[in-house]
Amino acid sequence: MAGGKQTPRQKMINLMYLIFIAMLALNMSKEVLAAFGIMNEKLEISNTKTTESNDAFLVSLETKAREDAEKYGEMYQNAQEIKSMSQEYFDYLEGIKKGMTENLEDPKDYARMDNADFLDQMLFQGDNLSKAGTDFMKRLTDYRTKVVAIAPATLKEAVNSRFQTGDENGKVEKRDGTKQDWINYHYEGYPLVASLAKLTALQADVKATEEDALKSMLQGELTSQVSLKNFATSLDASRSAFYSGEKYDGKIIISKTDNSSTPVRAELTLDGRKLTEGKDYALEAGGVKMLISAGAAGDHTIAGELVFMQDGKEIPVTVDNSFATITKPGAALIAADKMNVVYRGVANPMSISIPGIPNNKVSARAPGLTRRSGSSYIMNPGKGRTVTISASGTLPDGKPVGSKLEFRIKDIPRPSGSIRGESGSAKMPRKNLEIATVGALLEDFDFDLNLKVSGFKFKVPGQPTVSVKGNKLDTRAKSALRRAKRGDAVQIFDVNAFITNNKSYKLKKVSPVIIEITN
Repeated sequence: MAGGKQTPRQKMINLMYLIFIAMLALNMSKEVLAAFGIMNEKLEISNTKTTESNDAFLVSLETKAREDAEKYGEMYQNAQEIKSMSQEYFDYLEGIKKGMTENLEDPKDYARMDNADFLDQMLFQGDNLSKAGTDFMKRLTDYRTKVVAIAPATLKEAVNSRFQTGDENGKVEKRDGTKQDWINYHYEGYPLVASLAKLTALQADVKATEEDALKSMLQGELTSQVSLKNFATSLDASRSAFYSGEKYDGKIIISKTDNSSTPVRAELTLDGRKLTEGKDYALEAGGVKMLISAGAAGDHTIAGELVFMQDGKEIPVTVDNSFATITKPGAALIAADKMNVVYRGVANPMSISIPGIPNNKVSARAPGLTRRSGSSYIMNPGKGRTVTISASGTLPDGKPVGSKLEFRIKDIPRPSGSIRGESGSAKMPRKNLEIATVGALLEDFDFDLNLKVSGFKFKVPGQPTVSVKGNKLDTRAKSALRRAKRGDAVQIFDVNAFITNNKSYKLKKVSPVIIEITN
């Protein structure tokens, strides 16, 4: 009933309204009742399709809001609000419709749906509206008012017209010239199937209002158009690595990085080997993220095609790119992973490689040096103050390359004795000391070594020194401890400690621990 060009669905709804008015003076036949049932089914199918279309519109607007929040952010919030209000009102009407048919043996036997009791009893109470009837009118007018408040100005007149509830007094003029309340005129005394179709038509108005609002907010731009702000630059060249002195043939290119430029699938190979999505690459906005390893030294080619969707059709884009994992080195790269020293008694991890040469073709030599895998080595230095590591290899052009590097050898620092994890000195009650564990710590040491204590000496002022085996006080030590007074300084010294996985290495003398008895 709104002005302007009408869709076929809207014309169908308008025709139904004319039929509803004519029903006041007609004796409804079974065929007419069935016709209303069929009309109701068609409207429900139309509402489902409109819902799907509206969801797609909202996703498009969300994309734009994400791309340009300043321009589309408020618009998207308004669209969400209209969507939420429309869904709430639609569900309310759907609940009434379910109540109308839940007790019917066959909800599609429209020829028998001529009883008007359900809505008459629900909406009316004598000559007045029931509580449910008042709520029915309030929900309709609230929906109209709220949508008009946030919808684009061009839609306000159409919304008011769609959900008009009579004149300013809520009256509708009948054919005989008398006036009747809008809700009575439209819903009192009608056969159930006619009222069911009328509620579905009201739902169609809700979906049409939602659709018009979303389309208007998109300003005629649907998913085929996206913000031009979502572009990124990248370098494209014949290969990704160049030797010093060569001419660089790369160029700067731009590409989209929004959801519309995400490939739907990819068919890719690496040096002829087929790549697998999820394992070797991942589809993302703007293209494909490669998950492959750089591989062996040399040039590698990625080929195939990316497939994009455009106007509902698949558009393939050819891929033919290469990358390299080489550089032209002048010397080997040798680095100690922990420091520029190596420690005696410790398995020192090291990385030794030569850029541009596969790791299995690099040779590294030094006393105590063993290869673990690839470029990973372990150094276990022996005697002396220094050790020299030599690395060598051959470039693809046959030129040999290599170098040497000297490392200092240091002993493991002196451990500190500890009690209950505290080193140097501590305070604790006598009972706590009786059950405490004696340990040894390497403070501020780069390696995490597991030290164990096999014995120590225990001295209480005024009592003989007790030699203890293990890492806890034994019976004799506890007996001596019971003679200690409050404030006495008890000593733990000559701690015997060892490295659990290298018992042959002799640690430096462990520093003692002083414990003050607090009771």
